Amino acid sequence: MRNGPYLLIGILIVVVLGMGIYIFREETKPSGVNISIGEKGISVEEK
Repeated sequence: MRNGPYLLIGILIVVVLGMGIYIFREETKPSGVNISIGEKGISVEEK
């Protein structure tokens, strides 16, 4: 099992990239009207 450290580093890189993309998308959301479709149906919120 010499691949253990490489596997761990790969997983950490994927997690960091995923979090970076998520945070970037949250920060660059347009303000105004938010339309979401969920369990309660369609909701429209004004920001």
